[in-house]
Amino acid sequence: MMADNSNKSESKKIDELKKFQVDYQDQVMTTNQGLKVNDTNNSLKSGERGSTLLEDFLLREKISHFDHERIPERIVHARGSGAHGYFELYDSIEEYSKAGIFTDTKRKTPVFVRFSTVAGSKGSPDLARDVRGFAVKFYTEEGTWDLVGNNMPIFFIQDAMKFPDLIHSVKPEPNNEIPQAASAHDTFYDFVSRTTETLHNHIWAMSDRAIPRSLRMMEGFGIHTFRLINKEGKSHFVKFHWKPTLGVHSVTWEEAVKINGADADFHRRDLWEAIDAGHFPEWELGLQIIPEEDEHKYDFDLLDPTKLIPEEMVPVKIVGKMTLNRNPDNFFAETEQVAFLPGHIVPGIDFTNDPLLQGRLFSYRDTQLSRLGSTNFHQIPINKPIVPVHNYQRDGHMQMDIPKGRGAYFPNSLMGSCPHLAKMAEGGFTHYEERIDAKKIRGRSKSFSDHFSQPALFYRSLSDWEKEHVIGAYSFELGKCTQKYIIERMLFMISQIDEDLAQKVSDNLGIDVPSSVGKPLNQAIGADDTGDKHQPEAKKNYLEQDPNLSQSNTKFDSIATRQIAILVANGFDMDSFKKMKDALEDKDAMVKLIAPTGGTVTCSEGMDHEVDAAISTTESVLFDAIYIPGGEKSIATLKEEGKYIKFINETFKHCKAIAVDGEGEALLDGSFVADYKKDAAVHINDTPSKFIDSIAKHRNWERRSITSKVPV
Repeated sequence: MMADNSNKSESKKIDELKKFQVDYQDQVMTTNQGLKVNDTNNSLKSGERGSTLLEDFLLREKISHFDHERIPERIVHARGSGAHGYFELYDSIEEYSKAGIFTDTKRKTPVFVRFSTVAGSKGSPDLARDVRGFAVKFYTEEGTWDLVGNNMPIFFIQDAMKFPDLIHSVKPEPNNEIPQAASAHDTFYDFVSRTTETLHNHIWAMSDRAIPRSLRMMEGFGIHTFRLINKEGKSHFVKFHWKPTLGVHSVTWEEAVKINGADADFHRRDLWEAIDAGHFPEWELGLQIIPEEDEHKYDFDLLDPTKLIPEEMVPVKIVGKMTLNRNPDNFFAETEQVAFLPGHIVPGIDFTNDPLLQGRLFSYRDTQLSRLGSTNFHQIPINKPIVPVHNYQRDGHMQMDIPKGRGAYFPNSLMGSCPHLAKMAEGGFTHYEERIDAKKIRGRSKSFSDHFSQPALFYRSLSDWEKEHVIGAYSFELGKCTQKYIIERMLFMISQIDEDLAQKVSDNLGIDVPSSVGKPLNQAIGADDTGDKHQPEAKKNYLEQDPNLSQSNTKFDSIATRQIAILVANGFDMDSFKKMKDALEDKDAMVKLIAPTGGTVTCSEGMDHEVDAAISTTESVLFDAIYIPGGEKSIATLKEEGKYIKFINETFKHCKAIAVDGEGEALLDGSFVADYKKDAAVHINDTPSKFIDSIAKHRNWERRSITSKVPV
């Protein structure tokens, strides 16, 4: 007899297959020209063992299409995952913007979101220490709006002119193409240590923000300061934030390394399976709105993309929610071919003079022309707006529309100048009228020269366990560099952020922090070898801490979609198992049975339960907590397999919750946990609710003082 739950996923798959067969049962295979095909297994030959004939147009079409299946991958953000969904507005903000998406609460705006890593290739693993892309395409009734951002609120550089240098430095080194999807090497730190504007985004990358637990558990940011324009034409500056309803959570670096080996598709699989199971990821959209008259109110420049606006200074106003509820039907057609352009905006939203944003307005379109091969990439279904498109643009590679009429120019009389220009009353886009009176120069405002204050604010705002992870990250990354002078220069830069941080990294590396590195510190933004032009300003302290910068202040009220490993063998106690399983699933956790072998496992009541993974095929780092039900026979079997002890030790070492019932306690006796049964997140014959509370806290970081002793 099978337990009810074991049939659910299989039944769903069977139903989907039946529906697919019904919908497509009448389809006959054809060529791309619609010619029906009766054999696509054999090429046309001169006899059964003869040569293949040139006239085999079926073979040529099939092979030619295969030869051209791959398009150039994105130079950055190549490794991506996507999903469909919708956005709903809570309350109108028409006092700030005339955009329909911000004024019409009755709308349900379709979206497509692509998450990505930055530095690695398409084949790189998900858990690289890296910035994550967070790009949202809104299919609005006024046209497409692309909010193209990251999971960190700032960027490495201030001017788009430096973007090729940044990416060239972090990519695999050109002489040996090593390392892949990693910043721990000489060229990157040579660049960072000589380009001090990078230090703010860099310390974020050294924090846990760079290794999220899930794409569903990370924030998103528009990075740049944009404008909101209301119907009266008044402008406000705005920063865009995405706040995940599940909170912001990460894995440790040690877990990330092991996850990459155990499941290189960990984030991609997690997103897909959550949506497939009906656990739809959600983010609330928040805005930091600043009156234009307050542009110069702060100790930092609003147009500097390496600076954030602390939420302690300007609170985030939550205005709506985005829900992702559908996986792509085809990865290539949707996730790979989707084209995001920061230049895609709608009336009510406009740009600022942020020099990085200004460069992106060119770069992103240029990139898509190279990748997708045609100016007509907007006609690909995933990129097609939901509103009609009418203009005089014609022809080009892969033209899929069939424009009618004689006039391909404007104005014209042959077609009555149709389509005509939109008036403002019809929703026509007009740029914000900003006064410009300046000399044409290559330069940068002195207000962009504070490079140490915000990295210092970020580090001061972190909890002790987060600081330990930052210290570990710097130590690991710099430890991979081979040139001592680069390490020393980087240690000096870190000391300008926080002396204690630099000293602890220095102690780990066995290299002293230098007292100086000579002048100029920052040669990358215009200084030469003899001058002090554009040197970084001295560090300021305009805010002691911002609690919003620490993940210790995120949401800890849900275990929805958390992966719980239940360690079982034949004879496990059904009563305790069912009680715990029901309680976990009632809170939308994902329960997985880990047994000595695959197939099924039998409980104490003689029922068979489908095994989710054999112990030999999985690792503890793929789960958020473990539970061990009682059952004398089951525990006796588990004791014979050493990997179960490793599983328990690793879970304990990574500060996760552990629960056992009945005879399950005996399995702990062979583990490191035996001496720490009074740990707050180790539950022995405890109530499910207390175990659930420990999982919701993500980790018991108080345990970290002893975890270095745990053998794994």
